[in-house]
Amino acid sequence: MKKTIFVVLVLLLSACSSVRVVDSWKNEEVLFFKPQKLMVLGVTQNLTARKIFEENLKKEFMKRNIIAYVSTETFDASFTDSQKTEAEINTMVKGLSDEGFDAVIISAVKGVDEKRNYNSGYYTVGYRWTRFGRYYYRFQDIYYDPGYYNEYKVYHVETSIYNINLDDNKSLVWVGALDIIDPQSINTTVNEYVSAIIARLERDRIITKL
Repeated sequence: MKKTIFVVLVLLLSACSSVRVVDSWKNEEVLFFKPQKLMVLGVTQNLTARKIFEENLKKEFMKRNIIAYVSTETFDASFTDSQKTEAEINTMVKGLSDEGFDAVIISAVKGVDEKRNYNSGYYTVGYRWTRFGRYYYRFQDIYYDPGYYNEYKVYHVETSIYNINLDDNKSLVWVGALDIIDPQSINTTVNEYVSAIIARLERDRIITKL
């Protein structure tokens, strides 16, 4: 029974996802970033994840008095289902500019790595047992547990902010590379990812810290 509890605990802990910021870059020519109308776009075929991501990121910008909109209210659900040509993208950007948008923040998965690590076995050490026989009898089934392999995925995600004001050639404002390690829950993963993005934008002084 104790062995079962331990194994379940290990599996639960190993199932927790985490988000790690790998690197970020800021356009030093951009001295002031305060868009009047920002579009938040998540490039994924998972509509649920896209909606949660865009809404959460929108809320963070709105807290900082940056008017933001989500792509799910502007484009149809099939917008990210197929690859777009350069001409189609340019048409989309011009359309956004014509509607008063002056900036876009876009997040997309750039690659996925399959990972596999080996967790070695462990020995249980008892401190409160005065008699070896009693200790060994009760805990012999978990005294030694063999190692096991843990397989998981790492998603490499890139988030970029572009100035789409056609009168300004400083197009790329900021770009950040993040790794999402072994995602399990959409809500938890998205919340962690949005928090990581906001923290990095604050650190890089792209947005103000609350």
